[in-house]
Amino acid sequence: MGKKYPEIDKKHQEFIQAQQMFFVATAPKSGHLNLSPKGLDTFHILNSNKVLWLNYTGSGNETAAHLLEDNRMTIMFCAFEGDPKILRLYGHARTIHPRDDDWEELLSRFPDTAGTRQLIEMDVELVHTSCGFGVPLYSYAGQRDTLTAWIEKKGEDGIAQYWEDKNSQSLDGKPTGIFED
Repeated sequence: MGKKYPEIDKKHQEFIQAQQMFFVATAPKSGHLNLSPKGLDTFHILNSNKVLWLNYTGSGNETAAHLLEDNRMTIMFCAFEGDPKILRLYGHARTIHPRDDDWEELLSRFPDTAGTRQLIEMDVELVHTSCGFGVPLYSYAGQRDTLTAWIEKKGEDGIAQYWEDKNSQSLDGKPTGIFED
């Protein structure tokens, strides 16, 4: 049976930190919903009601576009090993860019990596746990290095051009704010 909590407690934090991936869901007021898997060392709990994740350059930039229209976001963690469990964080989020005043301070919480496109900070309003009995068991084999190798090969100028070509609008043609407020 699912349980609701007003904040991330110590047991929730331990569960989150033990997971190797998470999923982020957002929705614009109209258009396509987005659900993206995330991995690598990109998630940080700031306090019991605030989390931060580092958003690498990717093939699209749906989350940023959606948050400009409707800042609701859900983050989900699933146990693929051990006891079955699903944990969802519900809240409202904002996108932080290199041009923003708090960029450097917040970015310093993560390993130094090329290709960081944005940070997403979410105010957590509800933590919801449920069973995970239907989630299959998988064994963790490691993180892929494909994305970081691709980013390094493109270089800073190549990434900037990629953002212009692929990340300045969503699938629905909505602006992502990557270059401007």
